[in-house]
Formats: sequence, structure tokens, C-alpha cells
Amino acid sequence: MPDFTIAPVGAADLDDLLPLMRAYCDFYEVAPSGEALLALSRALIADPQNEGVQLLGRDGDGAARGFATIFWSWSTTRACRIGVMNDLFVAPEARGGGLAEALIRACASRAGKHGAPLLEWQTAPDNHRAQAVYDRVGGTRSQWVEYELDTSSS
Repeated sequence: MPDFTIAPVGAADLDDLLPLMRAYCDFYEVAPSGEALLALSRALIADPQNEGVQLLGRDGDGAARGFATIFWSWSTTRACRIGVMNDLFVAPEARGGGLAEALIRACASRAGKHGAPLLEWQTAPDNHRAQAVYDRVGGTRSQWVEYELDTSSS
């Protein structure tokens, strides 16, 4: 059985979490500031009931190896609260050991306890390795196509 633990991120975990968040952003070729990433994490720590939660996966030696972020939302078409797993990242050296699957299961459990009978997430169309993990845990592909609208100049 894999030797890792998964727990909600607290203030004491931020120094370990930030490099993982930076690596996740690097993977997607985006560069928010470290201050902005920490502000996001602090907002979740301050109000997990309304905002969401980050989970941190550590190996048997206590080293941070992966994280997931869940935001709380609502689905009108399902008429219920949902959890949106916005982020899932496992450090390259820890991939293939079951941590990604364990983080997804922990997110699903956390969503269920929060009253959200559904956990949704997305990934880049060319991220085939992640898609294989999602298929393995029983995720089903959605029918939706995602769009974005930049509101910074509005």
C-alpha cells in the first residue's frame, strides 16, 4: 500500500504547498505571483465552509508531493451544491504511486461531507496522463465545452 497522508492545508503548510502550486502553474504555462497564490490558499484556510479547501499529500518522510483544490459551487441543472476540483497536481517524482487517485478520493469524500453529491473537474485536452487517472477512478467525461471571458478590461 502507498505510504502517504492527505490532510487539509493549514497555515503551517504554506511553505511546502507553494512550490507545488508553482510547478502546477508552470505545467500550464501561467505565472501568477507567489503572493497571489498564497492569498488564494489563505482565503481557503480562512473560510473552508464557504470557499473551499486545499488538500496536501505527503510521502512517508513528510515531504509534500501533491495537492488538490476544491471550490464549492452550485449546479442549477442538478439543483444541488457541487465540489469543483479546480487543481490536482502530483510532483513528477511521485507520479504513478497512487497519490493522484488518493487525492481524488479525498476530494470526493470531502465534497460528500460538505453536502455536495457531485465532484466535477477539468483538464487540458492533451493531458492524457491525467485523463488515464480520471478514467481509472471512475470519472466520466462531460458533454460540456468550456469557454472563458476576460473581465479585466470590463
